[in-house]
Amino acid sequence: MRVALVCPYALVRPGGVQGQVLGLARAFDRCGVDTMVLAPGPLGDVDAPRVTAVGRSVGVPANGSVAPLALGPGAWFRTLVALRRWRPDVVHLHEPLAPGPTWAALAAPTSDALRVGTLHRAGGEALYRWAGPAARLAFARLDALFAVSESARLTAAPALGARACPVVGNGVELRLDRPVEPEPSTGPTVLFVGRHEPRKGLGVLLESVETLGPGWPGRVWVVGSGPESASLMARYRSLENVQWWGAVDDATLARLFAGSHVLCAPSLGGESFGVVLLEAMVARSVVVCSDIAGYSAVVGSHGLQVPPGDSAMLAGALERAVAAVVHQTGLAAPSALDAAAGYAAGFSMEALATRYLRYYEQLTARPGAS
Repeated sequence: MRVALVCPYALVRPGGVQGQVLGLARAFDRCGVDTMVLAPGPLGDVDAPRVTAVGRSVGVPANGSVAPLALGPGAWFRTLVALRRWRPDVVHLHEPLAPGPTWAALAAPTSDALRVGTLHRAGGEALYRWAGPAARLAFARLDALFAVSESARLTAAPALGARACPVVGNGVELRLDRPVEPEPSTGPTVLFVGRHEPRKGLGVLLESVETLGPGWPGRVWVVGSGPESASLMARYRSLENVQWWGAVDDATLARLFAGSHVLCAPSLGGESFGVVLLEAMVARSVVVCSDIAGYSAVVGSHGLQVPPGDSAMLAGALERAVAAVVHQTGLAAPSALDAAAGYAAGFSMEALATRYLRYYEQLTARPGAS
């Protein structure tokens, strides 16, 4: 089987959709599936079996963030040429309504290839209501439509009508065969991973740390960059227990996960799933996150949740989590960490790849299918 994964966002920029597309490509490759990824450039040092850049990306504000999209006609042309030359059995569009190569793949003349789409976006239902008729026409060109979470499915509900849209979840790359040397830490350490923009809630986390004061034994590692980096670093420069790592490569991030003890994800909204929560569980960290739909569907009983934007409640949760780490009790007890890691393993990228392959086979076997 030949599967083309079409991503509307530049792969060099870290993001949830990009991570899922690349992880799925690697998992398909391990399953013996011939896979090609089509996405905007630049590509950077992308770890995937076969990747084709279809045009340079530009930053476009979207859903409280900035999406790196390829909007020029060249992206359409290169996408269509790549698909025509490679002739995949399945064309899988991730976030099919995002402009760029996904639109090109949607608009392509009907061929023998199966066309499916996965919805990742959570929040912004008004967009689907406004674009309802056009979105329904676009979805009609897909043989099947999936969502990564119930939150993502509900976001697109105004444009779905009675259209079936199974929730397939996201995947996390466990990579248990690759031992990781933990980054050394001088005490119980809280890790934040994300773009420094308002919806990710980094400002709320730093306000919480300031509230806890110098007597709190925790340290905080902040990973990522973004439009708020400079202002937050200046505002909280007096916090000596906060270390700013900036953007890091995958190997460094793996060491930081292995060396930290608590993962804090204080997002204010717009999260459809929460892969970072699962990555933390696999790394045997305690999870502290916002009580939002996309996170609640993932964390279950394996973490502490607080109202989004409430720095006082977050401070209390961090205090409890660090105390649990120090005493190895509660969510930080070895048995609890084992349970969380086992739970997260059920979301492996291999399991996600297997689910998709089963859907592909079922759709291909339908009466009238090519």
